Amino acid sequence: MPDSRKDNFANALAWTSEDPLGLVVEKAEGPYIYLDDGTCLIDFISGIAVSSVGHRHPAVLKAIRKQLDRHLHVMVYGEFVQEAQAGFAADLSSALPDGLDSVYFTMTGTEANEGALKLAKKYTGRTKLVSFSNSYHGDTHGSLSVTGRAVYRDPFTPLLPDVHFLPFNDEAALTEIDDSAACVITEPIQGEGGIVVPSKEWHQALRKRCSEVGALLIFDEIQTGFGRTGSMFAFEKFGVVPDIITFAKAMAGGMPLGAFVSSKEILGCLKTNPALSHVTTFGGHPVSCAAARATLRVIQDGHLAERAKWIEERVKSELQHPKIDEIRGMGAMLGMKLRNAETTAKVVDICRKNGVLLGWTLHSDTLIRIAPPLNIPETVLDSALNVVRGALEQA
Repeated sequence: MPDSRKDNFANALAWTSEDPLGLVVEKAEGPYIYLDDGTCLIDFISGIAVSSVGHRHPAVLKAIRKQLDRHLHVMVYGEFVQEAQAGFAADLSSALPDGLDSVYFTMTGTEANEGALKLAKKYTGRTKLVSFSNSYHGDTHGSLSVTGRAVYRDPFTPLLPDVHFLPFNDEAALTEIDDSAACVITEPIQGEGGIVVPSKEWHQALRKRCSEVGALLIFDEIQTGFGRTGSMFAFEKFGVVPDIITFAKAMAGGMPLGAFVSSKEILGCLKTNPALSHVTTFGGHPVSCAAARATLRVIQDGHLAERAKWIEERVKSELQHPKIDEIRGMGAMLGMKLRNAETTAKVVDICRKNGVLLGWTLHSDTLIRIAPPLNIPETVLDSALNVVRGALEQA
């Protein structure tokens, strides 16, 4: 019988590249993705840092089923009291420091960053936005405007005005942040820019400069949050607390959910002049919030942030090869840098043919992303690393 899925994919679904992988997924469970041809892949990128507790975690499924029996969407965001939504907001704010105690839910990461940028402009009354080279904050107009890669911005200009880019991890450049800046947005660890970890000193100098000039500091933790880097949130690694923080990806165990979080005072400015200064229909969908409450408990109760540190140690000790220039990153947010693009493509292809799914980051064709589920079994992790070693020998 002909398989209509591939025809529909080819003829009805908009593509994001000229040559998509086109793998036909039958099922996903734990650290595995099962394809229509019987292939079983170890998901070594977690759906790009989404499936941090694995696919279809039992606790997440239980929470989803329970919420399905209560209600789905009942009202646009912010008007009705919905237990899953309000409960997760309380859970999340209790996991964050003072001053990050008011949660605004969205559907996606880029929408969270859009909300954070609007919030900073409205609260400060300023227009200047500061970001960093090689950053990635999303593909909607506002988020794209502060993404520090011209190749992605140029086809869509003009974007937001008054956006300024500084070199990443350069303390001297921070003097360019002045009292006309509404905010500075940064990833505490650049993800799509190549898994680049800036210094603790740079983070602290950035925090100090923002405080001096009254610019709000936004941390985009869409990829780094929820245990991925070896702490619950990456800002904890650097001894600074942002004014606004954005989340998505791993937050809801595979369900769509994002958020921007700040103080009650700062977020309170969205309530007036005018009312409904920022609205969303599906933000904080109750099923996604129910899944997120369960996911947060799994991460906390399972000490998965600590386990991310173990994954880092294991990967770095097991993957030592002359074709590897370096393995960089923190926790289970790692990048394996190879010598050239040809070898990188071969390694990724050989691994996929041998049951391990890897991928590149957006800005580099020589860096292989390694981001397994934080609860990946030890035997599965070792099996995947054996495949990677074998691919390095063959490439």
